[in-house]
This record gives sequence, C-alpha cells and structure tokens, in this order.
Amino acid sequence: MTQEDVRVALASLPHAADLPLPGYATAESAGMDLAAALVEPFTLAPGERALIPTGLTIALPTGYEAQVRPRSGLALKHGITVLNSPGTIDADYRGEIGVILANLGHEEITLRRGQRIAQLVVAPVAKVVWDVVKTLPTSSRGEGGFGSTGVTSP
Repeated sequence: MTQEDVRVALASLPHAADLPLPGYATAESAGMDLAAALVEPFTLAPGERALIPTGLTIALPTGYEAQVRPRSGLALKHGITVLNSPGTIDADYRGEIGVILANLGHEEITLRRGQRIAQLVVAPVAKVVWDVVKTLPTSSRGEGGFGSTGVTSP
C-alpha cells in the first residue's frame, strides 16, 4: 500500500531559527516531534499548565488538520501531557503552533530549548452534512453509554 505525501507550507519564526524542523523518528512513525522554542529553561510544577512555543507556523491544505498529541515517554516518566489532547490546528490557522503542557506528575520538570515536547499528526478531515431524521436506525448497543459494553473481553 502506498500513500501520497501531503505538502504543507512551514515557516520558522526567529526564535526557532536554529531548531530542527518537525520530523518522523522512524519510517513508520505517525507523528512528527515538536520541539520547545524556549529562550530560557522553563520549570513546570505539579498541577501547573503552560503554553510552550514551537516557533513554527504552517499552512495546511484544505481538507486537512494537524493534531498536537502528547509524547508517551514524557507522559509515562513525568506525567506531562498535552492538556487539550489532541489539540487541533485548522487548515486556515496561520499563527504560531503552541503546545499546552500540563504537569500531572508529582515533581516539577524543567523544559529546555529544543526538547521534544509533543507530536504533530496531519490527518484528513471529513465534512459532515446532517441528514435530519425523526428517529435513528436501531443498533445492537442502543442507548448504552459509558461502561455499557463491560470491562472484559467477550
């Protein structure tokens, strides 16, 4: 199976001029690492959140979004997550990509310039056209909500 590359315009802001562009760690990676464009180290205490700059701006093609997601290593080792995960970057947004990091851990963590802080995944977006009906078709699940399918495999 082959996939076509998606061309995305990217501009680095002055405070990120010396930082690497987002890139894939392996040939099969879904996300590209985003680096912190911090001027000085920044300490995030337990329970705190902060907007961390990346110094990058992008212009996605129509029909695509970029999702900002946590890095699993930071989440597991330090309790650091992307607060609004996944954060969505719309195709018409042209501002700097910022990452809202939250420290859910028990110790403060100091972030440094160039540190990989999140992942960026570019994905197609389906547009919805509502088909308003009086009743919905039935399903095997019905109106069963949270936890209605159980906690063990069938």
